[in-house]
Amino acid sequence: MGTILTYKDYEVLPADGRRYELHEGELSVTPAPSPKHQEVSLNLAFLLHHYVKTRGLGRVFYAPIDCILSDNTIVQPDIVYLETKRLPTITSRGIEGPPTLVIEIVSPSTIQIDRRVKFQLYARHEVPYYWIVDPDGRSIEAYTLTEGTYQLTGRLEGLEPVSFPPFPDLALAPASLWS
Repeated sequence: MGTILTYKDYEVLPADGRRYELHEGELSVTPAPSPKHQEVSLNLAFLLHHYVKTRGLGRVFYAPIDCILSDNTIVQPDIVYLETKRLPTITSRGIEGPPTLVIEIVSPSTIQIDRRVKFQLYARHEVPYYWIVDPDGRSIEAYTLTEGTYQLTGRLEGLEPVSFPPFPDLALAPASLWS
């Protein structure tokens, strides 16, 4: 195994439009997201932001924002939700510790990272909820951490609105996400 990188190494990486992350000390670099990815991400972030803000349930953040899960695991999820009790984890560096919900929007260059590497990282760092959004497949898979592993708790496909934890009263309407 090579050198284990830490936050100190991470903070000096160039601001060159690529997304840098550390996965247990290993550098991961992906290209900037596609316009389709960004449109879906913005639609979902806007919807969640409005829902969370009007109910006083915490905060929603949109990429890029650093989630510092440990000194050698720093990720930039597409969307992050922090329930009110986790708000003290927000610092000048980013979010320090596991957020309540992490949402990754897959693209051809990130699908393996999002479905395998980050799936395991988020579980290991005890992120309670993980959603994987597939714009091409027009689907969302919602996972809940149970006894250290993620269990699929819901799937949005087709045209019917669906609610996922941690938002049981929010019906996600597919037409509002993919357009």
